[in-house]
Order: sequence, then structure tokens, then C-alpha cells
Amino acid sequence: MTRKQYFLIILILGALSTISPFSIDMYLPGFPAISEDLSTTIDKVQLSLTSYLVGISVGQLLYGPLLDRFGRKLPLYGGLAVYLLASLACAFTTSVDGLIAMRFVQAIGGCVGMVAAQALVRDLFPVNKTAQAFSMLTLVIAVSPMIAPTVGGYVTTAFGWHAVFLILAAITALILVGVHFALPEGKQPDPSISLRPKAVTQNFMAVLKQRQFLVYALVGGIATAAPFAYIAGSADVFMNMYQVSEQEYGWIFAFIAFAMIGSTQLNHILLKRFTSENVIYVTLLYQTVLGVLLVTGTMYGWYGKYSLILMIFLFLTGQGLTNPNATALSLAPFTRHAGSAAALMGSFRMGMGGLVSAAVSVLHNNTAIPMVTVMSLCAVSGLTILLLSKRAARFNEGLSDEPAVAFRRM
Repeated sequence: MTRKQYFLIILILGALSTISPFSIDMYLPGFPAISEDLSTTIDKVQLSLTSYLVGISVGQLLYGPLLDRFGRKLPLYGGLAVYLLASLACAFTTSVDGLIAMRFVQAIGGCVGMVAAQALVRDLFPVNKTAQAFSMLTLVIAVSPMIAPTVGGYVTTAFGWHAVFLILAAITALILVGVHFALPEGKQPDPSISLRPKAVTQNFMAVLKQRQFLVYALVGGIATAAPFAYIAGSADVFMNMYQVSEQEYGWIFAFIAFAMIGSTQLNHILLKRFTSENVIYVTLLYQTVLGVLLVTGTMYGWYGKYSLILMIFLFLTGQGLTNPNATALSLAPFTRHAGSAAALMGSFRMGMGGLVSAAVSVLHNNTAIPMVTVMSLCAVSGLTILLLSKRAARFNEGLSDEPAVAFRRM
């Protein structure tokens, strides 16, 4: 594969992966405007975020078997079409309940991009290059939170929150064109894979019995849920507690998102000398220490607006290291069931994202404590699971298509 082909493939896969981040982040600055326009409260509008995360979690389980059975492109076309129509429905809804329902449908369609992108990385790149490819995808994904809330803030101010969903529909239409004309097919359809519930369940069980997948899917899923706690609570913390404007909130969000970009690039350097397992362990240890300081300082009033932003920035640098390495290690044992494995992993991650976002809403007390506490617990829980799995790095057995791999960039 030439450098140009590599760049184009990563760009399209990254675009597919950013559909959901854009859908989550771009409308956040519009929460006050949405609540006012639909005559409801911000807490109720936050449920549209939770419904989207639940939709992603459910939808990925559906697409895993479909991607294995019909190949990668046909399910992509169907899912992206559903997303496009649901985005238009969100733009023209007149009630918060309608928005919550359509956000769920939007997620069901859009999550195909996340699952297909991960499966295509496993299809198109050698197993010892997937951590590098996932790092590049993480870099592309990390740019979206820098752009989405900032653009969303200006769009909401200039044209209203409805325009955000119209823009999301237009972006998806462009991605569909790129998928059709420039993305390789990847794995071919496999008619032997049954879509009957029993067979699908057996495929998922085969994936879950692979110990390397189970360990790193759990560790990665729980640890990488921390940003969802920040996403759920940040609008209230900064816009209500610190009284920042929609535009300023977008810039704060963009600055914090930059944390993942730098750490993603650092991951390329670290993988030249260390395995993915080592990187994950040290990163979770780092985030645990930062998390304790973040919670303690918030409880005792150590931080103002800018120092809180800095601490969150430092904490979230770990996401650019944990996410690509955990993803690569989770999918490494699979070829035939890579789609199902990607779906299970993604479903668990988004399910955890939905839980932590709901937890932040339930624990809401007009302070930043619920947000930073849930963020920190994600890192602590991920590290605990990793420590309890003492032999995780040695898992070379189990029901897998290939032996486990300790990734190092070549």
C-alpha cells in the first residue's frame, strides 16, 4: 500500500469514526437554547445524550454480525442512510421527547461507522501494524472534539441549534460518497455466517471466551469511558457554574480535546520501545494518581476555572494512549469474527459511556464533584481490572483465530 493510499484509507476510516463524536459534541453548546426552545430543562435535554449513547451500544451489537455476513460496505450504506434521515428528523423536531427518540435512531444508524472502521483496520493492515493504524484513527477522532463544540457554538448562535443537525446530515452525505468511491471492500461477504439469533449468540460467546479480548475490552471500555463523564458534566460546570458563553465553552472543549492529540502522537514514539500492555499499565497508573488529585482538589476548593481546566487536560492525555492500544489488543486474536469482536467492544464502551453520563446527571449537585469523581473512578476501575488480571500480557491461548500479540510499532 502506498503512502497516498494509506493516508486516504485512514482519512475515510477516521471520518466514519468521527460521526458519533461529532453527533455527541457538536450540539453540546446548544443545550441552553434547546431547553428554552423546547420548553424543558437542561437535565431533560441531557437525556438526549444518554439515549444516543444507549443507541450506539445497542446498534453496534446489530452491526457486528451484519458486517461479518454481508461484508463491510452494504451495512455501511444502510446505517449511514438511517443516520442521515434521523439527523433531519432531529433538526425539525418540536419536542424534547421527539429529540430523545430521534437521537436514539440517529445513533443506531451512525454507530455502523465505528464498528466498520475498526473491523476494516483489522482487514486492511497486518496484525503488527494495527496499533499504529488505531493511533492514527485516534488522532483523527481527537480532532473532532476540538472542532465540533466550537463550530456548534458559533452555528447555534448564528443560525439556531436546528442547523447543527442539518450540518451533521450534510457531512454524512459526503462520507457516503467517500465510502463508495475510495474505500476498499475489506473482508468479503461470508454466507456461512448465520444471522439466526442462536448462531449470532454463539459467535459473540466465541469472542467473549477469548481471554485477551475479555481483559482488554473490559479495561479499555471502562477506562475510556472517562471522557463521557466530562462530556455529560462540562456544559453545566462551565456554562452554569463559571458562566462562560457558548463560544468560550467551545474553545475550552477544544483545548481539552487537544490532550488526546498530543498523547496519540506520543503513542507512536512509545510503541517503538514498549509493548501496548506496558503503555496501558503506566497510563492507567498515571491517570489514577491525577484522578485522586482532581477529586481531592475539587472537594477542598483548590481549583478555579483555569486550574480545573488544566487538571482535566492532564488527566485526559491518558485517553490517547489507552484507547488505541486496548483496541488493538482486543481485536488482535480475530480474523473471521473481527466484526463481531469490534461490535462487542464498541457496545461495551458506549454502554459504559451511557452509564457514566447518566451517573453524572443523577449525582448532579451544582458542583464539579460528580463529574471529576466519575472520571477518576473510570481510571481506577480500569487499573484494578488490569492488576487483577496478572497474566493478561501472557494470554496466548483460548478460542482465537490467531495467537495473542504484544504490539510494538515496527
